[in-house]
Amino acid sequence: MNKSDLVKKIEEKKTFVSEEDIKLSVNLILSFITETLRSSGRVEVRNFGTFSTRTRKERISRNPKTGSSILVQSKSHPYFRASKFLKETLNK
Repeated sequence: MNKSDLVKKIEEKKTFVSEEDIKLSVNLILSFITETLRSSGRVEVRNFGTFSTRTRKERISRNPKTGSSILVQSKSHPYFRASKFLKETLNK
């Protein structure tokens, strides 16, 4: 499911809210999560999961085309951990 599918699903269930309001809400929530992760914060959505960042160390890697060694700088990447409730719901 992508963002536009999510907006359509919410619109189907909530007829009293306009599509523009739903789009704005979804965009605000996603931008809030993005900004929080950018500042190395953590976002927890109860009964869904936790978003955080993890850091990958600097390392030596290989260019698959030429086989030469290259240095890959350290970087952060997003990490999601599903809640116990979500895992149990999916596995019923």
